[in-house]
Amino acid sequence: MSSEGKKLFNIIILGVSFMFIFTAFQSCGNIAQTVITNLNNTDFHGSGYTSMSIIYGVLSASNLISPSLVAIVGPQFSMVVSGVFYSLYIAVFIQPATWAFYTASVLIGIAAAESDRRTVFIALTVISLVGTVLFFLIRKQEDTKAPGDDDSTNEQVICLPRSARNKMMRAVAAFKKSITLSFTKEMLLLSVTTAYTGLVLTFFSGVYGTCIGAVNRFGSEEKSLIGLSGIFIGVGEILGGGIFGLLSKKNRSGRNPVVMLGILVHFIAFYLIFFNMPNDAPIAPMEGTDQVAYMIPSKEVAMLCSFLLGLGDSCFNTQLLSILGFLYSEDSAPAFAIFKFVQSICAAVAYFYSNYFLLQWQLLIMVLVGFFGTITFFTVEWGAAAALAARGTDYSSI
Repeated sequence: MSSEGKKLFNIIILGVSFMFIFTAFQSCGNIAQTVITNLNNTDFHGSGYTSMSIIYGVLSASNLISPSLVAIVGPQFSMVVSGVFYSLYIAVFIQPATWAFYTASVLIGIAAAESDRRTVFIALTVISLVGTVLFFLIRKQEDTKAPGDDDSTNEQVICLPRSARNKMMRAVAAFKKSITLSFTKEMLLLSVTTAYTGLVLTFFSGVYGTCIGAVNRFGSEEKSLIGLSGIFIGVGEILGGGIFGLLSKKNRSGRNPVVMLGILVHFIAFYLIFFNMPNDAPIAPMEGTDQVAYMIPSKEVAMLCSFLLGLGDSCFNTQLLSILGFLYSEDSAPAFAIFKFVQSICAAVAYFYSNYFLLQWQLLIMVLVGFFGTITFFTVEWGAAAALAARGTDYSSI
């Protein structure tokens, strides 16, 4: 197989593998708090919110050291081990124990009725393991040596293979660069926007599904609506990603209109959720809540809000990734490491306070951070536009 053929094959395998693993993991996260609430009347005592907070907290710290680990053990082995940890976390739900549940949450960061629960989580575990096994199909590229390299140089002093040493040096350089970039004006401003995406990630991937599953007025469908909500969120993400990601080259108006659309869509979703969902839904007990907000809970409105949450999130993420790639084209790895670090930290904080805050306070936090995050994004985008204008370039050419 040619080099280009191997690259295409690896891209396909990676895409399918991540699809399996994160379909299972995100589905697990979406229903975790609801399932755990039903389990807490047994000898199991845990919190899905706390678990996800641990995951994202450890993930944020791991972003700083993972490049060095990958440089030593290699990307393929790293992904296999990470896939095993994801599968382990999901498998814990088959027969939960509090200590195993939180231990698996830490490992992940580094990388209904009882019978129904087991069936669901056995299926999710199998799906995740299938994705993990597919990593073994990745074809290795030929290791080419730079001209003038001498295999004997320092070989007796440094035991690591040459390729690993080079990767380690690049990882250390990327870490130092990340620290430097963290304190630039543009990155500090974009960090507010990134923080907002972390809060929203927590809300639509864990909190909102829990709210839907806790509303007794939805009747016998309340638990099944959680899965349907995840589908509508995914549809919104796919639609937004397709329109604003794949077609971004044809956008001559810059990124601000897309971000403006994203925040307006989210504000509409927050407003409808505030009117549709009971205030105690995120922290409702096992038996759910019979409270009513400002309207009789509507399944249709709940699903519409799921779609809007996904659509708005795709607006922010596509434009954040775009502007980071534009501003830091020469330092993309450190820039994206900072992006994931800030996003994961904020997601961890949001999962933690979701154990205690009523719905209205969670929505208020997102509104405030989203408002300021939009302003800071606009500021950076205006600066980028000015830089392009100074070079006599417009958006249609980037």
